Amino acid sequence: MRILLVEDDIKIAAFVSKGLKEAGYVVDHYINGNDGLSAAKLESYDAGVIDIMLPGIDGLTLIEDLRSSNINLPVIILSARRSVDDRVKGFNTGGDDYLTKPFAFSELLARLQALIRRANHIVEPNNLSVHDLTIDIRSRKVSRANRKINLQPREFSLLEYLMRNENRIVSKSMIMEHVWDYNFDPHTNVVEARVCKLRDKIDKDFDTPLIHTIRGVGYVLKRDT
Repeated sequence: MRILLVEDDIKIAAFVSKGLKEAGYVVDHYINGNDGLSAAKLESYDAGVIDIMLPGIDGLTLIEDLRSSNINLPVIILSARRSVDDRVKGFNTGGDDYLTKPFAFSELLARLQALIRRANHIVEPNNLSVHDLTIDIRSRKVSRANRKINLQPREFSLLEYLMRNENRIVSKSMIMEHVWDYNFDPHTNVVEARVCKLRDKIDKDFDTPLIHTIRGVGYVLKRDT
């Protein structure tokens, strides 16, 4: 999932970006309100995290412009302003949630996940399963045939993406876009290398392979029948 972060405080932005990426999100960060607005109008995002005080246009003006353009991007407002009036103004402008600084990243992540679930009118499952492979989204635990499998954060994000697209072929460029925070470079082998490591952990010691390479196209996670 792709998140729009508009925050001019470099330390806060780095803190939020790092946490979201470790949680498996792709993050586009902008410092200037005008740049953030342009990105929101050009790209498709699952949610936005937007500061109020920004260079260029401020965060509330950014959100107002989005709403007047019929862009229903779910937005969490970040602000050092703590009064009830400020929060009410944020909601009346079109913000969906309001989080005051300083904040715990765990709270931001929980609010962001809840916001995305509400926006998509879905009940997010706690677990994903394919055959005898199961992952727990919240605890980020993985097991196959009741055997615990330890994955690095990027490996978990890759596996989660493949499992959410069970029986569907995903290309290298799709994986790069959703799992890594940059566009596809045809000269890199980062996807192949990470899939190879993941396959060693998921398939190597089991009779039924789940991760399959579709030559010239991409990868698919499925149980062959």
